[in-house]
Amino acid sequence: MDISRFHAAFFEESREGLQAMEAGLLRLESAEPDLDTINVVFRAAHSIKGGAATFGFRAVTDLTHLLETLLEEARAGSRRLDGASVDALLEAVDVLGGLLQVAEHGGEADGAALNRVQAKLQALLDGAAAPQAAAEAPEESAPDKWRVGFTPEPSLFMSGNDPLRIFRDLAEHGELETTVDDARLPPFSQLDPFEAHLAWDLMLPGSVPRDAIEDAFAWVDDQCALEVEAVRAETPAPAPSLAAADPALPATAADPARHAEADSSIRVAVNKVDALINLVGELVITQAMLTQRAEGLDPVAHESLLSGLAQLERNTRDLQEAVMSVRMLPVEFAFSRFPRMVRDLAARLDKKVRLRTSGEATELDKGVIEKIVDPLVHLVRNSIDHGLESPAERRAAGKDETGTVTLSAAHQGGHIVIEVGDDGRGMDRERILAKAAERGLQVPDNPTDAQVWDLVFQPGFSTADTLTDVSGRGVGMDVVKSNILALGGQVEVRSTKGAGSTVVVRLPLTLAILDGMTVAVGEEVFIVPLNMVIESLQPGPGQIRTIAGDTRVLRMREDYVPLVNLREQYRLPSAANASGNPIAVVVEADGRRLALEVDDLLGQQQVVVKNLESNYRRIPGISGATILGDGRVALIVDAGSLGNVAPAPAAAA
Repeated sequence: MDISRFHAAFFEESREGLQAMEAGLLRLESAEPDLDTINVVFRAAHSIKGGAATFGFRAVTDLTHLLETLLEEARAGSRRLDGASVDALLEAVDVLGGLLQVAEHGGEADGAALNRVQAKLQALLDGAAAPQAAAEAPEESAPDKWRVGFTPEPSLFMSGNDPLRIFRDLAEHGELETTVDDARLPPFSQLDPFEAHLAWDLMLPGSVPRDAIEDAFAWVDDQCALEVEAVRAETPAPAPSLAAADPALPATAADPARHAEADSSIRVAVNKVDALINLVGELVITQAMLTQRAEGLDPVAHESLLSGLAQLERNTRDLQEAVMSVRMLPVEFAFSRFPRMVRDLAARLDKKVRLRTSGEATELDKGVIEKIVDPLVHLVRNSIDHGLESPAERRAAGKDETGTVTLSAAHQGGHIVIEVGDDGRGMDRERILAKAAERGLQVPDNPTDAQVWDLVFQPGFSTADTLTDVSGRGVGMDVVKSNILALGGQVEVRSTKGAGSTVVVRLPLTLAILDGMTVAVGEEVFIVPLNMVIESLQPGPGQIRTIAGDTRVLRMREDYVPLVNLREQYRLPSAANASGNPIAVVVEADGRRLALEVDDLLGQQQVVVKNLESNYRRIPGISGATILGDGRVALIVDAGSLGNVAPAPAAAA
């Protein structure tokens, strides 16, 4: 059998295992070690080792063998995982991740790093283990036999794993007696392989260590019900209760909650989900076209048809929301990388830092999560490097010497708000203004705090006195803002000197659907993203002025904003039925306001976004396209880039 087709599942599960190992090791370092956490880390390492051995990834197998040997000593109570042990294990997790990357995508492994971490682990194993008090307890005599009740779940067979490997492993320790209980199988005529269960009753010699038995099942402990019982000659062996898990083992599939969770999820390739979303988008467009075609029908004569179309619209909307939710992931996928990063960065900068997170279950589109990680990394690094003081400075200021960095996420309307904050020194308003003057940046008279804080997003802006390999070169904050704006989001800063700073990032929940305002420009229809629209108005006499020869501005109360004529911008002819009374749609993008001059407002609607660049080419001032209910293509206005695009010569009326 060609087992290479199971590679993708192995690598995906291994990545999850690495994350579990890292999270568990960080918990062991920050709190009193507990057996449950050690078991989580051990099971992840053991599972990776088993898969790597199956596929012949020798380097991965050898390294995980050292890892699980060290962890096994901790499980048995013969070793305490101190700081040095956790450091070595975390370094091994990093190297293991690199080996898996090479195994999946090819390339050369870092042999020096592998040799270094193997030497560290071996040195720990060769050293004197710190015995625990439990080790001094009188040793219980070995049983005559071990009785094992094993009931695999159907998902174990469907995942491509080979449960018979367990029997081969157990047989290496001594004579293995097996009995199959088929009482739970329904009649053959009703047999469903997805529901069928077989139960095995296994007997092993008492000389086999119990740990060896548990290790054989560790890689499937969430896909089976398991019980291990000691059988002694003087006591009758009770029949194993195959529905109950051994209390000495970590939670297994016998735990109803965990079992239900395991059975309720499947792995699906992202491209399949994207194809499904695209098809649903086409269905939404078709439904809108049918609804528009039916608008002129007599509601009495065509009552049944119109009722069916209304039902179709409701069902289509529900289907769209359900399919879109498939791509929604908890923001924890982005937050999970920060505990390790904060730990390592604090050590490098000789600072004490605690990380607090909240709202990890808040869901966000997978595509948005992938693109927001880098900006969040910049913000967290800046909070630790620039925001938090050294322990000595914090003590002098009457603060806890351990600084706090917070990461939170929450839904607000159709957006998600992510905040990155710290309780450090806060921003120095006067220092920022002085740096801005030194660089010749334009600053309004009597600027507000928000306008001052916004200066830190200028390219190359930095108030750092010295450069470090962490930050201080003025590279990063401008990238943060541009990346967030590219996602259709917004960013703002709040800061209080001496109390800390918070960066607030507001993002759309998904990039596939957009709430927009439809506007007419000439004979064409455009979509203006609704989250950018501030207001719309019909300019009165004297509200539009021309300055510097050809720059038009719109007077709004006590302020002037640039006025961009979309017809001229996109080289469109005037509409034959244009009223001559243009409308200004005021939008805010890139932190500044802009007025878009259009011929008419058509309404608001939710549209399915199509990538124009991949289907045609990149067009300045346009961020995408959609298909309207009448079948026409409408372009989506990129208000953020309009101010940077030179308007084309006006077309003849």
